[in-house]
Amino acid sequence: MSKFLFSNCVFILLVAPTLVVGECTCDTEDEERNKSEALKYKLAAIASILIAGAIGVCLPIAGRAIPSLRPEKDIFFIIKAFAAGVILSTGFIHVLPDAFESLTSPCLNENPWGKFPFTGFVAMMAAIGTLMVDAFATSYYQKSNLRMAEANMGDEEKNVDENGSRVHVHTHATHGHAHGSASLDQADTQLLRHRVISQVLELGIVVHSVIIGISLGASESPKTIKPLVAALTFHQFFEGMGLGGCISQAKFKGGAVAIMVLFFSLTTPVGIGIGIGISNVYDENSPTALIVEGVFNAASAGILIYMSLVDLLAADFMNPKMQANLRLQIWSNISLLLGAGCMSLLAKWA
Repeated sequence: MSKFLFSNCVFILLVAPTLVVGECTCDTEDEERNKSEALKYKLAAIASILIAGAIGVCLPIAGRAIPSLRPEKDIFFIIKAFAAGVILSTGFIHVLPDAFESLTSPCLNENPWGKFPFTGFVAMMAAIGTLMVDAFATSYYQKSNLRMAEANMGDEEKNVDENGSRVHVHTHATHGHAHGSASLDQADTQLLRHRVISQVLELGIVVHSVIIGISLGASESPKTIKPLVAALTFHQFFEGMGLGGCISQAKFKGGAVAIMVLFFSLTTPVGIGIGIGISNVYDENSPTALIVEGVFNAASAGILIYMSLVDLLAADFMNPKMQANLRLQIWSNISLLLGAGCMSLLAKWA
């Protein structure tokens, strides 16, 4: 799964910039362009977004060393609800409208783009694809763990005493091991789900981050860039908190955690750098750019909406611990609304 995430992220970073360069079929809006001043804001954006993203994703991970912020504590449910609200709002309020705007642009041919709702279709297929990956990966590793448990059980049975006691000991050893392996398998399955969730969630965030990074980096209007710097800084911080909470629960090894943190932290700044590099040939109104951005954003929205509703909110809000604690339910609901509200408010500027 880690290789899958890595290869997809590399593909997006390398291929997307070459796809969004195209010939213009619509007149670009006459903006106040100032290349040198815009570059200053872009460099400031790279620094601020990089720092905010790194802090946001590292906070929940570092929180594992603080007893009150561990995943089994009530406060972790509340923080995670806030982060899930942020991710849900990102999908519905930020990414999906951008995808609709791109794929319904008058710069695209009426046939087929005006005759079918491609944005909703791509988002739906991305959500279904995420469900399939989630289900198949969990099923595969459940069966794999079961086979390993049975193999280990067979090895233990070979070491049972001889002299006629083999059958008796075999029966009790089998039952004892069966109970132990069932418990271990359930724990492994839960851990696997957290790992799949964190990796697929990062993939959805990375897709979106590349697009917004390239768009910001290619712009030469300080008036457009200035409000985006602050808005995207907060945007990256909150998204990082949501992803960091999932990574914390997944209990990856240090190397895997470092790779995921670096990918998240660097994606938007790298996207801005790519945008700066192609700013002379990039045309945001070209059909190729609109189609690529629209499809990627729609797919990202489908992934983020599915992950936030199914794997984050539903899993936690239906958790027996939360169901038995009315106070925790109330605070988690308030936190969810605050997270969604804060991220929705940022749509005024970004």
